[in-house]
Amino acid sequence: MTHDDDKSLTEALQAAREAGRCCALATIVGTKGSTPRKVGARMIVDPEVGLVGTVGGGCGEAEVIEAAKEVLKTGVPRRVRVDLTDDFVSWSPAVCGGIMDIFLEAVDGHSPG
Repeated sequence: MTHDDDKSLTEALQAAREAGRCCALATIVGTKGSTPRKVGARMIVDPEVGLVGTVGGGCGEAEVIEAAKEVLKTGVPRRVRVDLTDDFVSWSPAVCGGIMDIFLEAVDGHSPG
């Protein structure tokens, strides 16, 4: 993750807070094998704005987005395992063949106090 990625994520979280919106923060907390992003990569799912950052794109990221919607609905954090090994024999040359564990948490958009 680059400094610019961190800046974009921080700005997106600040904008959501200022607007009073809740969003979900997805953080890769573990990887095994070849994965599109590594531990520490983050993505914000903001229902009103969209995505900021990435945890790898494609079907795996779509799975994380769906789980993020549930986290936003319930407020309960969860861990999602994105298994890219099942698709390893897929026709797509973009498949990495690894596994990513991603922690999802709701970030309250209301200012403290």
